[in-house]
Amino acid sequence: MGPDGLAAARALVDRVVAAAMEADGAEPIDEAARMSLAHGDPAAHAIWATPDGFALLRGRDLDLAVAPDARGRGSGRALAEAALAVAPEDVTAWSHVDHPAAAALARRFGFERARELWVMSRDAAPVDVPEVPDVTLRSYRDSDADEVIRVNAAAFADHPEQGSMDAANLAERMAEPWFDPAGLLVADAGAGLLAFHWTKQHSPELGEVYVVAVDPAAQGRGLGRAVTAAGLAHLAARGVRRIILYVESDNDPAIATYSHLDFTHTSTHVQYARSG
Repeated sequence: MGPDGLAAARALVDRVVAAAMEADGAEPIDEAARMSLAHGDPAAHAIWATPDGFALLRGRDLDLAVAPDARGRGSGRALAEAALAVAPEDVTAWSHVDHPAAAALARRFGFERARELWVMSRDAAPVDVPEVPDVTLRSYRDSDADEVIRVNAAAFADHPEQGSMDAANLAERMAEPWFDPAGLLVADAGAGLLAFHWTKQHSPELGEVYVVAVDPAAQGRGLGRAVTAAGLAHLAARGVRRIILYVESDNDPAIATYSHLDFTHTSTHVQYARSG
């Protein structure tokens, strides 16, 4: 696909994503897909785009969406057939609103629910930030980049997406319009970082617990709760009304921490994988 064709396909993706967001209350693609389209090597992903929708294949990750006014006409099936014809055997696909149509497509093509990501939310309000002995909670500095990458890699060593963040990916995220260094709270022990909480402000009303990471070597000191509370306090001070977060449905310790901070489960994203 040439530059003009790629630009047209990306414009169509943006249009369908915006329409789906308005109809469903959630975007049909995640941040990794958006950043791949914006910053990734065009040769590393394939796009099938029609006036009714699109399919995006990034390695083993498949994203597919149909415009709300074109649903029920077989467009999703046709797009899935085209993408799956060249997809690897271990391809996976997300449904970001656990949509019945996605479940039906999954069954048709031999996919099963493999993973669930919870969305939890709470109203923004002042939060008490616990102190941790010999640790300073402060905002990010440019000199912290290597330590943020190290802590993130250690904390998410088994996570299929977050654990792969490197210097280039960190720089891309920090180049996004929403990035605010004051909203990246780090736990500084003097000789290095022990944890961090990266917050994200989507709009004047909505904030997010974007990433909370604790170095496994420093667990058991209350750092996760401290940096989480510090981030919540930061977002509340910014005036947001609602705060969301994403957490793996089987991460019981994290869910317990967030529940203690008055977060409740509000929706579920589902990842499908080929069965057998």
